[in-house]
Amino acid sequence: SDSGGGAGIQADLKTFSACGCYGTSVITAITAQNTLGVSAIHPVPIGTIEAQITAILEDIGTDSVKIGMLHSSEVIETVAACLQKYPCGSIVVDPVMVATSGDKLIEDDAIATMKTVLLPMATLITPNIYEAELLTGIAIGDREDMAGVASILQQSYSTNILLKG
Repeated sequence: SDSGGGAGIQADLKTFSACGCYGTSVITAITAQNTLGVSAIHPVPIGTIEAQITAILEDIGTDSVKIGMLHSSEVIETVAACLQKYPCGSIVVDPVMVATSGDKLIEDDAIATMKTVLLPMATLITPNIYEAELLTGIAIGDREDMAGVASILQQSYSTNILLKG
């Protein structure tokens, strides 16, 4: 959740609404941030995350899921387990790791967990350049590099890739 409203679930719900879609939400972390940076990240307890997912998927259901910032391995594993339990159609993963301000939003060990647990479940992965570099270990300097890294990610996860510049 982004208290500034420019990113996170607040921005996602505004986008869904503008596209005529009904969006629900599961909050996994509360951030204190604005255009200047992130001053705090407060994790939501795992049981609360599970309860939110269960409440939505056992009642309202979903045709698609869009996943954003998951700050820890435990949160990634919990979300993945819940999505395996309930059918949910397409899974879009935006592997948010760093805020626009440059502030880190994910624990170091969570990147490996995301790569092995969550990304293989995705229908579409939407990393930005920095996130794609972290996922592949390859520096991106130009559009040709972007295409090469997108191809590597596509082959690695057998899914669609939208690499954001």
